[in-house]
Amino acid sequence: MRILTAGESHGEFEAAIIEGFPRGVAIDENTINHELSRRQAGYGRGKRMSIESDHVKIVSGLRNKISLGSPITLLVRNGDHKIFTQGKDDLAPITLPRPAHADLAGFFKYGDKDCRNILERASARETVMRVAAGSACKQFLNYFDIKIASFVRSLGKIDCVNDPENIGEIIAKTQNSPTGCLDSAKAKAMMRLIDAAQKKGDSLGGVAEIWVTGLVPGLGSFMQYDQRLDAQFASALMSIPSVKGVEVGLGFDYSRMPGSTSHDEIFYNSTKGFYHKTNHSGGIEGGMSNGETVILRMAVKPIATLTQPLNSVDIISKKSAKAAVVRSDTCAVLAAGVIAESMAAIVVTQAMLQKFGGDSLKEIQANYRNYLKSLK
Repeated sequence: MRILTAGESHGEFEAAIIEGFPRGVAIDENTINHELSRRQAGYGRGKRMSIESDHVKIVSGLRNKISLGSPITLLVRNGDHKIFTQGKDDLAPITLPRPAHADLAGFFKYGDKDCRNILERASARETVMRVAAGSACKQFLNYFDIKIASFVRSLGKIDCVNDPENIGEIIAKTQNSPTGCLDSAKAKAMMRLIDAAQKKGDSLGGVAEIWVTGLVPGLGSFMQYDQRLDAQFASALMSIPSVKGVEVGLGFDYSRMPGSTSHDEIFYNSTKGFYHKTNHSGGIEGGMSNGETVILRMAVKPIATLTQPLNSVDIISKKSAKAAVVRSDTCAVLAAGVIAESMAAIVVTQAMLQKFGGDSLKEIQANYRNYLKSLK
């Protein structure tokens, strides 16, 4: 399976094509729309979230809400449509690149004298289609009782140190949370921090944590570097705009502990089979799932666009000036977690199709059941 997205931030549509999706999977637009609304949520989001009301339209690959095995095409119309494929617009060129954005590097790469031509595609608006495609993958994974959820582990210097007991707790406590934090007292502190940053024209980053439950052992492979499941998760999460670091399990804390206390010891009984009492490896060993919960963590940098802009240099005149101000958020760590859920769903779907490959859901389910029998 592969997924391509297309569209510019202020173009008419955002689009995605899913190729290689199996036949026989029920896919509901309303379920996708719910995920799209989650992507728009969160305390500290900007005005564009009130302009856009993202709704997907599936225009190919389904019949009566069931996948046909042919390419699935998804479209989301941009409410803030300002640029055109066949006509001129009245937008002034942007020649002052924003620090920490794609503007300057894109200018070097393409030699374009208008940074708008870079930022239109580099914008995080593109992730609306990743969430749409990821939601379709989540609906496939539901057949195998695989669940994915996220929460905000930290925002700025405020850390949530409480670990959830299970994925159900994450889902319940973040369902209507404006911050995505599991600790109500810390959530209020985060909101105050966002308010203070907004008043100063500043932005904030943080850490989002993603849990994946229900994976059987043996997804992914150690045979080639690009087949390792942890490498695929890391690549998928690092591809999200603003993400600057990814951890699996203990992550960097693993390096601070001796092997005698950090490695997950192996146990067995006739009821559970093989199991671990700890999960420091985050559900992945040797590039493969080991049957435990996959735990991923990603560092999300502060939003690059500031209403009190940083210093920059005009790419035409070469004169110093303040960077361009483009409408943006103050904080989007919660939304980044939602996007990461979809990216994780895409990775897991690809791994499931590779392991239990088949053209139809029924064939994959039969292969899956046979594999479960072999594990016993």
